[in-house]
This record gives sequence, structure tokens and C-alpha cells, in this order.
Amino acid sequence: MSEKMQPLQQARPSSDPEALVRKACLADVAEMYRIINYYADMQRMLPKTELQLYENLRDYSIVTDAVTADLVLGCGALHIYWENLAEIRALAVDPEMTRKRLGSVLVESLLSEARGWGIKRVFCFTYEPKFFGRFGFTRVEHRELPLKVYNECFHCPKFNSCDEIAMVLDL
Repeated sequence: MSEKMQPLQQARPSSDPEALVRKACLADVAEMYRIINYYADMQRMLPKTELQLYENLRDYSIVTDAVTADLVLGCGALHIYWENLAEIRALAVDPEMTRKRLGSVLVESLLSEARGWGIKRVFCFTYEPKFFGRFGFTRVEHRELPLKVYNECFHCPKFNSCDEIAMVLDL
């Protein structure tokens, strides 16, 4: 992989000098699981098993405090589907840390990572369209994302009654 294509391993968001975004590591999984499934229990996102998190750990970035860089404040993944398509998934911030722009910091970092890979289109399935709309994501029909629908949604228990909103952003 060329230097230009190598995703950033750590970045200090310009919007929050107290936060640091880095790639997730094995020690982060328990906290990622706790944060994601807190929202899943409230029906705000789909749950993730620990197995799913470990299997896809290389997709995940976390936001931490800049002082210790080990306290997981939030997480999100950039999952590549094809040479020109990736998904932002499992974006969640510790409920005690909401309204501090940490979700925005994560999205900005994941979009930067997508650009670094040369990805042309990023999508998400969400219950928070207003949040993603602030980054320029627009609503689309699920059928416009057949790689997602046939690879993963087909196995979801909500497949025939999906209530998530599909959104895309062309980079």
C-alpha cells in the first residue's frame, strides 16, 4: 500500500483538543460492546456481539481522551464493500459523553479514512438521519445499496421490516 493510501492511525481532531481518534485495539472491545449495546437495548441501533466486534476490529476507530488515550469514549467503523463503496457502521458515543461533538469527530475521521483509501461513496443505515445529514449524507432507497442488502441485511432479523434509513455521501 502506498504512503498516500495508508489510513491515519491517530489524529487529534481540530474541533476538540481533549479527544484523540485512533484505530481500535483488542483491549477496547469490552467498552465498544458496552457502548454499542447500550443503544441497541434502546432500539437506537442494531446490537453487535463480541464476536462481530473482534472479527471486524480492523474496521473500527475509537475516540479517546487525549491525556491517556485509553479511555474509550465512542467508536465507529468504516467497512469497505468495494473499491468505491464503504459503510460507516456502529457509530456510538458513551451516553455520559453525548453533546460533546465526539460522534462528529468520529464521522469526520472515518470520512477522512475513506478519502485516504480512495473511496468515492460512503453510506450508512441509521435511525439518526438528521445527524448524518449535517455531513452531507442524503436519503436513498435501500435497494440502491444492493451489496449491503444482499450480503448482510438478508441475514438480519429485521430484513422484511427494516426501519433504518439508508443514506449516502459522495466524496
